[in-house]
Amino acid sequence: MKSIVFLFLAFFAVNSAIAQGNKSPNAPVFKFVEETHDFGTLKEGPQAVYEFVFTNTGKEPLIIQSCSASCGCTTPDWSKDPILPGQKGKITVKYNTEGRVGTFNKTVYIASNAKSDKERYEIYIKGNVVAK
Repeated sequence: MKSIVFLFLAFFAVNSAIAQGNKSPNAPVFKFVEETHDFGTLKEGPQAVYEFVFTNTGKEPLIIQSCSASCGCTTPDWSKDPILPGQKGKITVKYNTEGRVGTFNKTVYIASNAKSDKERYEIYIKGNVVAK
C-alpha cells in the first residue's frame, strides 16, 4: 500500500512540475534562432516547410514531450532524443496550402521540461496564400 501511495505522489509531483513550467536554475532553456517565421506570399498547392532551430542553453538535457498545432493544416515534427546542454535541436513545421487561399497565422505548442513562465512554449508561422 505504501508503494502505491508513493507512486501516486511521485506521479503527481512530476506532472505538477511540468504543468507549471520548470523553474529550476539548472533547467534546460530553449534559445530559438527565430520564434516566428513569415513565409511571405506562397502559391496554393505545395506544402510550406520551415525548420525552427534551437539550442539548449540550460544545464540539463531538454526533452520535448510533444508538439501540437493550432489547426489540422499545420504539422510539427521534432527532435525525439534529449537535447544536451549546448546542443542544437529542431522542430520542422509543415503548412498545407491546398485550398487555403488568404492570410494565415498558426501556433505550434511545445510541451517540454524547459524553463518557462508558461505551461508550454509557443512558436509561430504566418504568411499569405494566393490562388494557383
